[in-house]
Amino acid sequence: MRRTTVLPAALLAAALFTLTACGTEPEPDAPAAGPSASAQAAKEQPADDADSGESSDAEKAAGIPDAPTGADRAAYLAAIKAVDPRIVEDEEKAIDAGRNQCSSLTGGGDKVDWLAAQRFGNDTRPLTDEQGKALNEALRATLCP
Repeated sequence: MRRTTVLPAALLAAALFTLTACGTEPEPDAPAAGPSASAQAAKEQPADDADSGESSDAEKAAGIPDAPTGADRAAYLAAIKAVDPRIVEDEEKAIDAGRNQCSSLTGGGDKVDWLAAQRFGNDTRPLTDEQGKALNEALRATLCP
């Protein structure tokens, strides 16, 4: 009876040894770990339209305007600051939120005031639908008429 116990145990040990040896060595033709060539090329590329504040063709088609500059930027930020000064603590975020909200205003819908309140507010600074309505009025007057 002892031989019948040793043989299965030896086979199990051999199988486990074989399985643990699998996949420990990289394949010779496998690419090395690290950033891909496309990721590396993306780092070396100049800033694209999104970084420059200019809308891509797809964004324009969706109703997302270019980021405002100069006096237009100042007017937009002043208009939304009048609704709640904390909105413009991060100006770039406020501009991105406004550009995206323009798309919602272009598309229409029943909840654009609520959406503006959600888009510009956050958990520590929730906004009301009335503030969302005021934001939409400011957007229509400045960034996305």
